[in-house]
Amino acid sequence: MSTIVAPSLLAANFLHLKRDIEMLNRSEADWIHLDIMDGLFVPNISFGFPVINQLKAITPKKLDAHLMIVSPEKFTHEIAAAGATYMNVHYEACPHLHRVVQEIRSCGMKPAVTLNPHTPVALLEEILPELEMVLLMSVNPGFGGQQFIESTVRKVAKLREMIEKRNLPTLIQVDGGVNLETGRRLVDAGANVLVAGSFVFSSDDPEETIRQLKAL
Repeated sequence: MSTIVAPSLLAANFLHLKRDIEMLNRSEADWIHLDIMDGLFVPNISFGFPVINQLKAITPKKLDAHLMIVSPEKFTHEIAAAGATYMNVHYEACPHLHRVVQEIRSCGMKPAVTLNPHTPVALLEEILPELEMVLLMSVNPGFGGQQFIESTVRKVAKLREMIEKRNLPTLIQVDGGVNLETGRRLVDAGANVLVAGSFVFSSDDPEETIRQLKAL
């Protein structure tokens, strides 16, 4: 399977959002990654449903909703109604994680769980068979353009070992500081999905950059 590329809409130009979405539609990007922030769980605020609800009408790409918010379970039905394929919640934000995962699946979406850089993958041992995907943050969540945390490569390899030991189809996604060099090492360690924001949208040729990421 070729690498799945999910450009992060957070890095798009919101004065020309339709133009950037049309670029993604033309590109080889597989998904569009939606970083939803509340200023509480992470120290930043991004976009909400007035933006998200418009996307399914203008793109055929799968929407990957990453909720960096407290109590993400409050918005499960709204995320499903917006057309998201994946709903990604933080392990650190969900004291009743299994219940949230069940709710996501009951709404017709694929459940995914995100780990902050300091959170060990071993904590997913019991919930892993219930997940379609695990997102490993390779920067501290909340802002784009941060430096890649090197220990993420070992973390990906450890999670890949856990998945293969149980013969699970769970995808590994990585978000933060992804470029061609870090992306290559992440894919070699076992990552399936690369989220890239500023690396894509700030490049001279975003479509070519996406093509190169997919070829990793």
